[in-house]
Amino acid sequence: MAVYVTRRRKVEEDLTIDVVFLCKKIIRFRIMVDFWSSFKTMQSDQQSLNLKREVGLIGAVSFIAGTMIGSGIFITPQFVLSAVGSPGASFFIWASCGLLAILAGLCYAELGATIPESGGEFNYILKTSGNVVAFMFTFSYTAIVRPASATGVALAIAENVLAPFYGDCVPPPVLIKCIAAGCIVVFTAVNCLSVRLATIVQMVSMAMKLLALTVIVMGGVVMLFLGNTENFHNSFEGTNFGISQFGIAFYQGLWSYGGWNTLNYITEELKNPQVNLLRAVVIGVSLVTGLYLLVNVSYLTVMTPKELMSSPAVAVTWGNKVFGNWGWIMSVAAALSAVGTLNGTFFSGGRMCFVAAREGHMPDILSMVHVERLTPSPALLFTALVSLLVLIPGDLQSIVNYFSFTAWFFYGITISGLLYLKIKKPNLHKSYKVPILVPIIVVIAAILLVLAPIIDNPQTEYLYVISLILSGAIIYIPFIHYHLCSGLLTKPTQYLQILLEVAPEEK
Repeated sequence: MAVYVTRRRKVEEDLTIDVVFLCKKIIRFRIMVDFWSSFKTMQSDQQSLNLKREVGLIGAVSFIAGTMIGSGIFITPQFVLSAVGSPGASFFIWASCGLLAILAGLCYAELGATIPESGGEFNYILKTSGNVVAFMFTFSYTAIVRPASATGVALAIAENVLAPFYGDCVPPPVLIKCIAAGCIVVFTAVNCLSVRLATIVQMVSMAMKLLALTVIVMGGVVMLFLGNTENFHNSFEGTNFGISQFGIAFYQGLWSYGGWNTLNYITEELKNPQVNLLRAVVIGVSLVTGLYLLVNVSYLTVMTPKELMSSPAVAVTWGNKVFGNWGWIMSVAAALSAVGTLNGTFFSGGRMCFVAAREGHMPDILSMVHVERLTPSPALLFTALVSLLVLIPGDLQSIVNYFSFTAWFFYGITISGLLYLKIKKPNLHKSYKVPILVPIIVVIAAILLVLAPIIDNPQTEYLYVISLILSGAIIYIPFIHYHLCSGLLTKPTQYLQILLEVAPEEK
């Protein structure tokens, strides 16, 4: 009996030792798991504070072509033709705008290879012209260029959506603006949620708009084979040779080509930018130029110049003539095409605000990244807010003119910076160099585009735009250079960080 008790105690002691040993093992394993989880969380948090390279060559081409092919080609051909007065002159404008976009894109590709950072013109002007001019661009860009672009595209989407319901009547302006505001909100949300989601939207929209333009081109080819060529006889008859008319026509045409510089705003999110930036520019802009010329040919095989000039939406009128009762399909196609442009506009515009804030030219909150989604959501929300404000008083044609005037003013300054780098710093390492004649041609074209409408037909609206551009220098000196009232935004920034779940990017 004593032996049995002794053995039983021995077994219990051994079992206790085993249980204790097992518990220690479990605790150690749990500590290791917790440590590894903490490490992965820290690593994930570190990654979440940086923008990622997720845009490949196909996505890059989609962003360029998808942003360029939007509302313009479905709406502005009548404005171009009305300005110059003849089909032949309008073809000259469309081809010249495409050539200018390609040359400017090649210059921007070299700038992107030289300064491989996101932010587009802001970074290039900052590195070549200094802080004051860079802030003037930032101020003008956030107040005019990007909101005007986004608002114009949103208005075009709304007009195309409503066109089938109102026929030849003009839809109520309030309804148009309400739908446009909804579009701005939706695509701001898409870009805030995910870079990958925005890229997918861009690719799908690109496929839809290529399909729509292919239908228009094929319809025009059929009409040409049927002998509808009368609108091309004496095609330069009635041309308006005024400088102002050609300037306005270029503004309207270049609006349709807007987006050739999209990738320069997202260079830090582009895979292998030294190679893909140039390839995407050449492929995307060349593709769009060819399509635009063919589409304009198709328009004039179906409609007379007078019908085209009086049409509220060219693609819809073309669809009604070719498809009859099914003409509303072209209205839907035009709206879907503009969707990609609006998506790309927010994608690139948010990055510019983000980079400008990172350099101290805008409030710190705009330089922060969402800790989980890896998107510059504060900058995107700010761009959307300003766009909604511009939408209240704006109309499409005025918005296009202000956008083109301001944009080409700064394109000229940016490419002048490339000339400066070529002359003063010829030994900079670059993976790609454009002949010096190309930036010279683009700078001359930019000067003519800015000065021609003012000299030939001065209007007070251009004076307001110039005053707004120059006021950036007045704001820069006290508030940015001398940091006047810099402490006022500390508390709001902290509250917005918590509300939006954002943090500063880690280099």
